[in-house]
Amino acid sequence: VQLQASGGGLAQAGDSLRLSCAASARIGSKAVMGWFRQAPGKKREFVAALRWSAGKYYADFVKGRFTISRDNAKNTVYLQMTSLKPEDTAVYYCAADSYIIVSAIPDANQYDCWGQGTQVTVSS
Repeated sequence: VQLQASGGGLAQAGDSLRLSCAASARIGSKAVMGWFRQAPGKKREFVAALRWSAGKYYADFVKGRFTISRDNAKNTVYLQMTSLKPEDTAVYYCAADSYIIVSAIPDANQYDCWGQGTQVTVSS
C-alpha cells in the first residue's frame, strides 16, 4: 500500500487545516492509519490514529483540537486540525499498518507504510 499525504500549508495561530492521506489500496478492517509529526530537531511523535473498524486515538496535546476521520469509499484518512498553535509546526506524516495492538498504536516503529510528509507551518 502506498500513502499520499496532502493538505499542509501555512496558517496563522487559531486557524484550521485539514490533512488528507489517501491509500492506494483498500484498507483492511483491522488496519490502523495514523498521523505523526516531526518538528526540526525533534523526534517524530504520535498525533492521532484510527482503527479502520473502530477506535480513535489521540495524543494528549491535540485532544479537543484535532479530529481524525476516514472515508471508506476513498480509502482516505483525514486529520482536521483546529485552533492551530505555532508549536504545531512540523512535517506531518501519515502511516499505516495491517494490525497494531492498541497499546502500541502511538509507536511509530509499528507502522510499515509511510507517506511522504506534508509541511504545516503555523505563525503567531
